[in-house]
Parts: sequence; structure tokens; C-alpha cells
Amino acid sequence: MKCGIVLFTLVIGVIQAKLRVDQVWPGGFQGAIEIPISNQVIGWNIEIQFHKKARLDAWLGILRSETDGKIFLYDNQPWNEKLDANTVFSFEFTVNDGVTPSDVKSISFKGQPVNIDSLSSSTTGSTPNPTGSTPTFQSTSASSTTPLVAVIDGKYNYGAVLQASLLFYEAQRAGKLPANNRIRWRGNSMLMDKGENGEDLTGGYFDAGDYVKFGFPMASFTTLLAWGAIEYKDAYEKAGEFNAMLQAIRWSTDYFIKAHVSEREFYGQVGDGHADHASWSRPEDWTAARPAWKVTTQKPGTDLVCETAAALAATSILFRSVDAAYSSELLTHAQQLYKFGNEYRGKYSDSIPNAAEFYRSWSGFGDELAWAAAWLLRATGDASYEADVERHYREFGLDKRPNEFGWDEKTAGVQILMAKITTKQVYRQQAETFCNYIVRQAPKSLKGLVFLSQWGALRHAGNVAFVCLQAAEAGINSQEYIDFAARQINYMLGDSGRSYVIGFGQNFPQRPHHRSSSCPSRPAVCDWNAYNSPQPNPQLLIGALVGGPDQNDSYEDRRDDYIKNEVATDYNGGFQSAVAGLLHYQMK
Repeated sequence: MKCGIVLFTLVIGVIQAKLRVDQVWPGGFQGAIEIPISNQVIGWNIEIQFHKKARLDAWLGILRSETDGKIFLYDNQPWNEKLDANTVFSFEFTVNDGVTPSDVKSISFKGQPVNIDSLSSSTTGSTPNPTGSTPTFQSTSASSTTPLVAVIDGKYNYGAVLQASLLFYEAQRAGKLPANNRIRWRGNSMLMDKGENGEDLTGGYFDAGDYVKFGFPMASFTTLLAWGAIEYKDAYEKAGEFNAMLQAIRWSTDYFIKAHVSEREFYGQVGDGHADHASWSRPEDWTAARPAWKVTTQKPGTDLVCETAAALAATSILFRSVDAAYSSELLTHAQQLYKFGNEYRGKYSDSIPNAAEFYRSWSGFGDELAWAAAWLLRATGDASYEADVERHYREFGLDKRPNEFGWDEKTAGVQILMAKITTKQVYRQQAETFCNYIVRQAPKSLKGLVFLSQWGALRHAGNVAFVCLQAAEAGINSQEYIDFAARQINYMLGDSGRSYVIGFGQNFPQRPHHRSSSCPSRPAVCDWNAYNSPQPNPQLLIGALVGGPDQNDSYEDRRDDYIKNEVATDYNGGFQSAVAGLLHYQMK
């Protein structure tokens, strides 16, 4: 790969613009159209034409039309409709299918042609950058809002991060993709997924860089996404992403409804983790039948079905004003699953041994019982669920201070959610004890990352950033916890010296441990050669949060490092919801 920045001078009337080329590879290039904005712009469009067919990905705009694979017309996103005067707008993009910068035929902005008849070029940073530095995927215009919280200073476009994260979830979809699929290198996959009696189990999300559908972490991230959308709907609306958020969550919950084949039967996993990890290919190329495992009265899975109940209950709240019938259906399934889990108790990873190799339930199921009851209390207002939470608290000793919050350990979430629902002092004290530990005492890296585990360190930081934002919402040490969340998220977006979110910010990861994005464009073969390639992943996995650095802030962008450089749907759950929270505070 050639790195460096090449600037081509273009002309829009008398206004100078630049076609910036940041990276060139054998199949395409990455760059931006840099447009000086002399007067404020409200609403814009940009058209790019190529001499030959191209595959253009430009997520800062909405693709309005594509003609013959050569002409692409984009409108503004809702969150970047306004371009302030005396700024430079960078329209970022990648282009593939053997296209080079010289194949750009014409560009127009708001209908004004950009003259590219005579290109002059100058090169800066022509020596290849050993760190693989890449450009920002955010507008260079400053935030027009005055933040309530001083540390949230507007240097990161949180709306852009929300959109990016939702694009990552789209890239992880299994099943038949909708007509509005925005990930052009993904197609229909795993359409053969069925239960042992032929039940339709298509859909849902691939877990990480692999193609197993692990129900436990899928339900966990769905609960967190729904929680964030309930609390910070205004942030998603500001970013123009509320509808996309609803669809992202519904991709999970539609699948959970399918998997709940009877009141006391629930499919918790599709795909053998060992067989899956022994292969490196596209999901679209997988044709072999995959096993599916369920929990039943004989093989219970309390933690699995109660986490799913929590996800469905939270989502029912979110959809109540959008689709009342769907909201009611979700709540019915949530109540049935909670009852099933409470009456027939057992760890799901004992009933699905294959899951135990990847997502073992280490904390047991008591925290999920209380978690589901708390969400059902919030969804229904039924006092019997509050009594259940208190019963589970006593039975499983949930008044303790946990050390983390994540897909397996929900105790802190229960404490904070109940503090918000009931305002009882006992829950408020427990919430404060947890967040005080996280903010003031938990291990930190030299650059300030709260470090709770080396495997997916950023995932853990994002999770606690979000739940402590919820404690702040309850009026518990609000400013301190908001500042903490901002430090954690901004570390991930660039304060650490680099971005850990693919496609966003400076020097973002390019070689994530992720099968489908590492594959060359079809019809080229994808196998272990793609895994072993030193080149960046051919497909840009926009919005994915990688595992992250070690406690010394050390990180290498290596595809074979699945501890630091794998991505996963649960990694983005708390992170995305925390970003929404910071945007919410920015708007105040």
C-alpha cells in the first residue's frame, strides 16, 4: 500500500477545492473532497462521476442515486446538513474495483461543477507512515453547540460516531438483508439456519469476527442499545439515526421472537464455535448446515432467557410510541421468558456446552433474574416485579459491589436501574459505591483508560462509562461521572493519540480480526491467505470498536491479535450508548 497525502487542486467557480488522496492500493484508493465553505450552507449534495465502474463508499452522505456504477449522487446527512462559514468540509470516501484517482471524471457540489481539466498535484508526507495513518471521517467544522459539561468540548462529532457504530451493526447482520442495506460488501447469508424441528432461525447478528450467533451476548448488547435509546432519544434524533437505531435493535428482537419457539423452549445458539473458528471465509459463501441448541425445562438456561427477557422488555418500552402492537408482542415474550427462567433454573452454558467454550456464564444466573425483573418493572409498573427484584437480591447476595458490568455480570446494572426506577436509598448507595470504585479506584492506564480486563479493554470501559452516566442521570455525583464517561469515550476516539473506532478519527485500526471485512471483493476467493495478509482489510468495517490496548496503552494493529484487535457486537453496545449520552449533554 502507498501511504501519504496527495492534493489535487480543483476549481468550483472561483473557489479552490481539493481532492485529497490519502491511500492508494491495487484495487482502489481512499481520500476526500475538501471544500472551503465561505458562507454558511444549509443542505447540500455532491455528485461524483468516474470514467469506469466503481464501488464508492461515502458514509458522510446519503446515497440518493447511482447510475451505471459510474455516477454517484449524495445528499447531506441530517446531522451534517449545516456547514458553518469559514470552515472546510471534507467529504470522505473509499473507492474500489480497480479505480484510481485519475479515473475521477467530474465532481459537483450543490450543482456547481468542479473543474478537473488541469490537475496540479503536490505531495505531503510522501514517506510511508509506519503507523498506517489515515484521515479523519468527521467534518472539520466546529461544533455550533455550547456544551453543558466543560470536558465535552465538541472536538469529536458524536453524531458521526453514532452513525458509524450503527453501520457496524449492519455489517454484522445474518440472514436475508433488507433492500436498504448500506453495507455493499455484505449479502444474504446463513439462510439455512434452522432449529432441530425445522424452525426458522435466520436473522440475528454474528457475534464478532466469526459467524456464530451466540444468544447470550446478543441479548446483552441489545439491552444496552435499547437502554441508551430510551434515555437518549434526543441524541439519536439529532444525529438523524433514530430510525436506524430502531431497526438495529429490531434485527435482534425479531430473531429472539423466532428463537422462542414455545413458552419453555428457546434457541440460544446457532453455529458450532469450533467449526466456525476453523474456517476463514465470507458468511455468504457458507453453505453447510449449522447446529442449533436450545434450552428447555430439562436443560434450563436462566441467565440466557432472562437476559433476553430484559432485552425484549426494554425494547417494548422503546417501541411503545412507534408500534404499539409490536411493543405488546415483545412484552408478552419477555414475561414468558422471565417466568420460564425463574421456574426452571440453571446456567445456560451447562445446557449448551459449546457456548461454555466461548461465553461461559461465570457469574451464575441470579444477576440476570434480577435484571429481567427490573426491566419488567420499568416496562409494566407492576409492583410484583419489584418484589421479585428484592427476593433475588436476598437470595443471590446482589447487594455486593461488583468489579465490572458486561455481558456476564449485570449486578451493577440492576443496582443503577433500580436506583433510577425506585429512588430508594439502598439502591442509590449501591450505585454510588460501584461508580465511585470505577471512577476513583479501579486501575487506570497512564493515559487514563479505566482498565478492568485485558481482553476487550475498551468494551469494559465503554460499558461502565454508560452505566455510570445512568447513575449521573439519577443525580448521583453527576458532574464527576459525566466527566469520567467523556474521558473514556474521548480516549477511544483520539485523546489517546489514535482512534480505536474503524473509519473515524486519526490512525484508526485497519486490520481488525474480522473475517468478512478481511475478504477481497467477490468473486475473489477468501481463505486463510486473507487472514495472513499484511495488508489492511479490503473492506472498511466502519464503526467497529476494537478490543484496544493493554494497561500501558500499548497497541498494535494486527489481525492475528484477537485480544486487542477483534471486534464484537457487545463491544459497541455500552460504547455506543455512552456516546449517545455525551451527545445528549452536548445538546443541553
